[in-house]
Amino acid sequence: YKDGYRDGLVALDGFKQSYAAQVTAQVAAVAAAFRAQLDAMEQQLAQGLSKVAMEIARQAVRSELSTRPALIEAVAQEALNALVHSARHIRVRLHPDDHQLLTQQGQLDLDSRGARLVSDPEVSRGGCIVESDIGLIDASIETRWRRAAAALGHDSAWQADSETASTTEDTQTVYAAGDGVDQFGFRHC
Repeated sequence: YKDGYRDGLVALDGFKQSYAAQVTAQVAAVAAAFRAQLDAMEQQLAQGLSKVAMEIARQAVRSELSTRPALIEAVAQEALNALVHSARHIRVRLHPDDHQLLTQQGQLDLDSRGARLVSDPEVSRGGCIVESDIGLIDASIETRWRRAAAALGHDSAWQADSETASTTEDTQTVYAAGDGVDQFGFRHC
């Protein structure tokens, strides 16, 4: 009798441990599934929030360009400053409206660099492309937007007010030694 009772207790104890391990594994699986779903929802929420932020930023940039077109002067000056001082034959290509604004009231330091402004309808408003004998700096709104979007993990093209996605291809840039990108997304030679 005692042997049977002891064997029964051992079997019961083994069953309890086995059952506890099984329940623990099931609870752990449910918790892991819940955590995975929560992480997925969090990721979706972050992506959605990021997309909304990108659209708000796009509207803010459009608004700034329309209410403060003189901002192109700062963009063009920064792009000019990004060129090495030994660069020659410098051309600053701008949208015709920006070109007119800068020739009438601009304060760009063109003479010291031997640079000239060139009106180019292919360049979108608010951006410029600086060309020289050693390469170019693409400070177009499309390129600067793509870089900003990429920093946020998006592959988003700039869209002008009446455009759909921009189809402008990235401009190939040729540089001398010492490439680097500053906080504005300009490449330095």
